[in-house]
Amino acid sequence: MIASIAIIVGAGAGAQTPQFEVASVRLSPDQRGLSLSMHGGPGTEDPGLYTCENCEIWGLIERAFNLKAYELSGPAWMRTTRLIISAKIPAGATEEQFRLMLQDLLIERFKLTFHREKKEMPAYDLVVAKNGPKIKESPEAPPLADPGAYKPPPGPSKKDKDGFPIIPLEDPRPMMSAMDGPRWVQRFGHRTMEQLAAYVATLVERPVVDATGLKGKYDFTLKWMNERLLPPNDDSGPKIFEALQTQLGLKLESTKRMVDILVVDHIEKAPTEN
Repeated sequence: MIASIAIIVGAGAGAQTPQFEVASVRLSPDQRGLSLSMHGGPGTEDPGLYTCENCEIWGLIERAFNLKAYELSGPAWMRTTRLIISAKIPAGATEEQFRLMLQDLLIERFKLTFHREKKEMPAYDLVVAKNGPKIKESPEAPPLADPGAYKPPPGPSKKDKDGFPIIPLEDPRPMMSAMDGPRWVQRFGHRTMEQLAAYVATLVERPVVDATGLKGKYDFTLKWMNERLLPPNDDSGPKIFEALQTQLGLKLESTKRMVDILVVDHIEKAPTEN
């Protein structure tokens, strides 16, 4: 059964946490998750309306509590149970306030309960490989650009000789990604090694700490095959570990670190009805 909810903002004078003026949440009829789209929210071109189609409960909790994937522990079905959300956001709400609204939604309508704990887990240090880095330091003062003014060309993106999408050089966005099935491309512009480490952590779902000693800002492109989208033992292209070493002259070294974890004690598989 598809369930839906609605939240109406309270007008109490003592209210400290803003709430969605109206929000509807229901289980997606497409639980296979063949497509996912998110739109709007604070800091976007449509700050007053947040929509998400086929978003996973796991990802919603990550967004609500500002977590990385490895900082969350809960039942496996949260990764495959998908929702359709449409939420009207009060004018002027910040990203932090938006996250608090999502937390309230999860607690009130999914009966979420949780606790926090520290846990030692496998991690990686991002270090320079034996033959040194293969990345180019950014100009000291890169030209200012308005990413919102750029309109990608219509039609399918061009591909290189290995089948990876080509990101147009004129695209002014400092970080830009393109995907074609398991072939993923991420371009970094004027970015630090700390930012790269944080990005790689989202791919390997483990803590990654910058230990390169490289303190500048750099321009580079990374291409790899997403293992989640490949059949077992597929060697048709570089995985993320190989791509870091061969393309950037960097590598991941295994280590262990203590990490703050949010542990889901209870959550319903479907939202309560009105």
